[in-house]
Amino acid sequence: MGFLSGRLPEVEFSRRNRLIIYYVVGLVLLVFLYAVIYNIALARLEGVNQSIFASFEFVVQTMTTTGYGQDADLWSHPLMYLFVSLTQISGIGIGFFTLRLIIIPLFTGAEVNLDDRLTPKQDHVVICEYRRDSAVLLDELEELEIEYVLIASDEENAKDLSDAGYSAIHGSPQDRGAFERASIDAARAVITDAGDGNVNTILTVRSIDPDIEIITLTDDSDMRSVLLDAGADTVLSPHGVLGRRLAEKAVSSFSSELTDTIELGGEIEITEIPIQPGNRLVGTRIRNSQIREETGANIIGAWIDGELQLPPDPNAVIRSNTVLLLSGAHDELEAFGEFTKPYRTFRRHDRIIIAGQGEVGQAAREVIAEERLDITTIDIEDRDGVDIVGDAGSDDILQTAEIETAGAIIVGLPDDSASLLTTVLARSLNSNIEILTRVSDTDATRKALSAGADYVLSVPRVSARMVARELRGEDILAPASQIRLLRVPADPLAGSTLVESGIYQKTGCRVIAVEDESGFTSTVDPQRRFTGDERVVLVGSDEAVQQFRKQFGVSPVNPDQ
Repeated sequence: MGFLSGRLPEVEFSRRNRLIIYYVVGLVLLVFLYAVIYNIALARLEGVNQSIFASFEFVVQTMTTTGYGQDADLWSHPLMYLFVSLTQISGIGIGFFTLRLIIIPLFTGAEVNLDDRLTPKQDHVVICEYRRDSAVLLDELEELEIEYVLIASDEENAKDLSDAGYSAIHGSPQDRGAFERASIDAARAVITDAGDGNVNTILTVRSIDPDIEIITLTDDSDMRSVLLDAGADTVLSPHGVLGRRLAEKAVSSFSSELTDTIELGGEIEITEIPIQPGNRLVGTRIRNSQIREETGANIIGAWIDGELQLPPDPNAVIRSNTVLLLSGAHDELEAFGEFTKPYRTFRRHDRIIIAGQGEVGQAAREVIAEERLDITTIDIEDRDGVDIVGDAGSDDILQTAEIETAGAIIVGLPDDSASLLTTVLARSLNSNIEILTRVSDTDATRKALSAGADYVLSVPRVSARMVARELRGEDILAPASQIRLLRVPADPLAGSTLVESGIYQKTGCRVIAVEDESGFTSTVDPQRRFTGDERVVLVGSDEAVQQFRKQFGVSPVNPDQ
């Protein structure tokens, strides 16, 4: 519809501000509740009828300890004395909370020692200078029940995170004292994402504890050997992983060859396959797709219009931005690739445009070059491997790249606004092109899908999954996957059937396989009664898996055990 004139801008509140709003609203409701109870009790227990406004005034006076006892001669019933005493005590308690939560921070700006907010830590992770939306990683760790302490050199950032309820302190990742305050002596690992300060941080950590595990994140994969030589145990390059993933998804539209499958057991594999423009399934309802009949593969889930359906609605229409989650034997999944191969000719779609030649774009180019497909690269800077120098968010530049005849475009720009603009322009210039977009902000994922992207990955989500995989060995379809796969013991299900457990209704996860002493099966009987000795395989979105852990309190198991 476009922009509406006179529309008020959306206001975003921090977690602390939201808590203050909830607190104030709750306080007002409590005062009104006390006033109503007092007014009714006075009428029924003492036979005194008075205005609700008079009762409201009495409650306010009593809770703020400014009351003058004008109603004291009205009471004789023991319950009235108990209620008034409760009102006085709660008023004093609420006064202290109000003073600490609102008054002192608002009017005094008093210094807060973030260290005092930390709870005792054991077997935790120390995180240094995480630069990829800290809240995404910290939420991930909390859901995995991994204790952590974040060290941030930016004092304001540290305070904001601490105010939001995260375990964060202010300090330099090159300062021994900061690590000591973070209880590194009791920690299991250190995660450093300090950019140019990574080497200094690694050396500082090694001088404190030569044996602690160090996981380092970097935007420059060329630094891998340097960081390993400095003392890092593991070096992760999220941008490189994300770029390769986008390239693999683009290449998969030209071939039936499978990428990123994971073996569940019993020769059963699972994979996610995006539906590109021109695919014969586009416009078909899932119930009429004939996928199982033609290939043997099973649709166990689908991302449709940016939302995960487990299982998918049989009447849902498959669109060009749909991602299907399939299970089956390897040859069945390959048969699906052949079955859905687009009617369009290969020559029309054997060229891919890469917008941006940073770490993401370079990683994508390497994958595509191995497939011997034609590549056209765009970058704002004139550097090696750049075919067209200019802004990819320009009609002229995209037309110079001959986007009208390209099969796909990978948007790997570091700025989300530029990525969204490029996505919209690419879709307007070629309605059939496949668009794969990288975003730096998790919240921009839905915007990119709305802008016309077929497949979107966010740097914070990919980074958080890579770290989680290192710390917990979680069995995820791929670090850059949109879907999470989880193996867990069936202890919480003991004595119940799958239907009785209500896993899907309570969490949104779906059980797709069961392993017991007789072996592995992907055909799960809803009426099967679990003994608790089995292991079950579930699939779901990040939020669904997190909800499953909350509801059933289980941890993932190592698939190799």
